[in-house]
Amino acid sequence: MKKYSRNEFLKLAGIGIPVTATRGAFYPVRAAAQPWQLAVASYTFRNFSLDETIRATLRLGLSGIALKSMHMPLESRATELQQIAGKVRAAGLDLYGAGVIYMKTARDVEDSFNYAVNAGLKMIIGVPNHELLPLVEEKVKLTNIILAIHNHGPGDKLYSSVNDVYEKIKGLDKRIGFCIDIGHVQRIGQDPVEMLERYKDRLYDMHMKDVNKTAENGSPVEIGRGVIDIPGVIKTLKKINYAGTMAFEYEKDDADPLPGLAESVGYVRGVTKTV
Repeated sequence: MKKYSRNEFLKLAGIGIPVTATRGAFYPVRAAAQPWQLAVASYTFRNFSLDETIRATLRLGLSGIALKSMHMPLESRATELQQIAGKVRAAGLDLYGAGVIYMKTARDVEDSFNYAVNAGLKMIIGVPNHELLPLVEEKVKLTNIILAIHNHGPGDKLYSSVNDVYEKIKGLDKRIGFCIDIGHVQRIGQDPVEMLERYKDRLYDMHMKDVNKTAENGSPVEIGRGVIDIPGVIKTLKKINYAGTMAFEYEKDDADPLPGLAESVGYVRGVTKTV
């Protein structure tokens, strides 16, 4: 495979390197064909309204979104959830999921699945306590809603590694699977490429990001500026015929995430065209 520099990847995607970072600025990117859906995890825009989040997602040419609770509150009534979901879908976005949602009690499980049903979601990106997994399985079978369990890396007592997730779900309904966060995989000192390939059969969602070092205190950076082998990640997704969602979760620059997110999306599109 021809080796490309980071700047060449960005040029191939039709995006220049941002030189300003003002609130509301954006850098146009061209849509690139890929076998998976490009989306955003709305936690990226945690300091912005739902309307602002929708506009930013559309400006980047992303087609899907998973909402965090600041944009679709967990305590919302059914009619409120339907209104929020309707607004997102009327804008042309696929509201495929929500999360990360923590489930610490049986009541949390009941409420989370009712929330997903009322919003018309296909997926919950969640973190259920281990003892609640039998109840979660019942709800998955009843609703046909996928539960994609999210790994959180160093310090997470429930699902530090993707391997931890697998050990708890391997005997459960296959609609209980993974949202692999490659940033947390890297921070724990494991290989995102290996995890994506090993658990391809239950990979439903992934959080696309980059970090500045392989360490517990690794910090988020624009994709392509960090240590994750992004070309290897994309090549692996193609190899396993991944047809799920790639959700960009850009956690840097929370007061003004759009420039860095745009650069990240552009870089991934450039890589996708070349590997």
